[in-house]
Parts: sequence; C-alpha cells; structure tokens
Amino acid sequence: MTVWIDGRFVPIAEAKVSLFDAGIQHGVGLFETMCARHGRVFRVMEHLDRLQASAKHLGLVDMLRIEPLAEAIALTVAQNHMESARVRLTVTAGDLKTLKSLGVPGDSPRGDPTIAIVVQPPTSYPTELFDRGVRARVADGRVNQLDPFAGHKTLWYWPRLAELQRAAAHGCSESIFFTANGRVASGAVSNVFVVHGGKLRTPWAQFEGDARKDAPVLPGVTRGAVLECASKAGIVCESVDLTIDDLLGADEVFLTNSSFGVLPVVGIEQREIGGHAPGPITKRLRADYLALVESETA
Repeated sequence: MTVWIDGRFVPIAEAKVSLFDAGIQHGVGLFETMCARHGRVFRVMEHLDRLQASAKHLGLVDMLRIEPLAEAIALTVAQNHMESARVRLTVTAGDLKTLKSLGVPGDSPRGDPTIAIVVQPPTSYPTELFDRGVRARVADGRVNQLDPFAGHKTLWYWPRLAELQRAAAHGCSESIFFTANGRVASGAVSNVFVVHGGKLRTPWAQFEGDARKDAPVLPGVTRGAVLECASKAGIVCESVDLTIDDLLGADEVFLTNSSFGVLPVVGIEQREIGGHAPGPITKRLRADYLALVESETA
C-alpha cells in the first residue's frame, strides 16, 4: 500500500508524521472518511467542501485548495489499484516546530498543514445487519450544543469511540448522542433519521440554514445523498429538533454514514422500533442510495 503525505507517495511502512505535529500533540485537525466504488470516490467534492468550511470556520488553516486535494485523492486510489476502498483524508495544523501561533500572542504566522491520504479495503458488514436491522444505545455522554467544534469532524474522536465500545458491550451497534438540553444529535459515527407518518425527519446540521449555524450535528455527505433520494421519491423531508420520545415513537429509525450507507435500527436499548424489522421507507432509501452511488461512480 502507498500513502500520500504532503504531496508525495510513500510506502506505508515509511509513512511517518512528526511527534511535534499539532494533530498528535493537541488533536488540532480535521478528517474525512470517504467511500470509493469502481475506483472513484463518491461525491469527493462534497466531502472537501465540508472540510474546507470547517477549516475556515475553526481557523485551522488560512487557505485550503480543494481541487488539488481531489486530484490527490483520485491518484492515491489509482496508485493502490483498488476498485472499492475506504479513503481517509487527514489535515492537521502542521509541525509545532514551525507552527508558533497556537495560542501564543505575537508569534509568527501559521506554517504548512500536514495532509495525509490513506486508502484501505472497505469495511465489510454482514448482510444480516441490513436485512434484520440493529439495536442502538443511548450514549452516556452528551453533546454541548454551544460548543463551536461540535458540528465538525475533528480529530477529537475518543469520546465517540468510547461510546461505540460501550454499545458493543451492551449488544448494540451504535450509540446515539443527545444534546445537553435533550435533543437528538447524532450517532457516534453516523447521522440519525426517523420516519413518522410517512415523513422523514432528521436533526438540524451545521451550516444548514442561516438560523441554525450553531447546530451540533455533522452535515453528513451520505445524509445529504439520502435526503436527495427521499426528495426524488416524493418523501417529505424535515430538519427538526427531535427528542427521545420521537425516537421511541417512530415508525422507523435508520442511521447513515459513508461506510455502511443506510443502516436500519429496530430497537433502542430494550425498546422495539416499529415492527422490530426494517421498514419500507428505510428499505427504499437504502436501495435508492446504493443505486445513486453506483450510478455516480460506475
């Protein structure tokens, strides 16, 4: 395998980042996880637009040129000869030996960011997860809706991974986070959708509408694609505030991310959702999403 780091390809055994990198020292960085099919990354520019918006909003780098990044991602997929792949792009604030402006007044301007692209085989999910659905758990932690970093894909992922481990220990496949004021935020690694009365509903996401710039939910690329599929299918879609009652009283619940696409949820902890089986709208949107990925990458 070959990794792309700061403009050059290196063998994976030689791929190294400085111990003084801001991503290692302080977790200062962003990342994107993308899926490739037929050797092409699905909606790469949507991923990079989101990365660029977060980098600007959080002050990670002064300028991020996403067109060359898209070309580098395509070259890295081709270099590794993978038809299907999981693609990880990581951008950090750079080496602290040259980066002297992390909270120290009067220091020199920012240095160059560290940029790495890693291509790996896609995660394999058993078909029964989609045929039978999964259970989810309510996360122990809470999302601070006033945290300006909450709706961005930063390197600070430990709390989410810890909740995934707790979910697995309880026989669940995902943990669902709520905000401190009791609103549904997201899964540990996914966006959340509910179906009620034939309508599709999902929490507000970052950058979604001028009135909701503080939304603590990542604007998922798969989330956006599913909303697009629903609109084309004539399914009413709403971005709203959701509570635990909305989840437990839903006809259907499903999760989305770039790795598993659309994943049905048939139970939350000890409560069953709907008929304890994937519902018709979930099945329709999963099929439509897979067809969309196929059509845009084939």
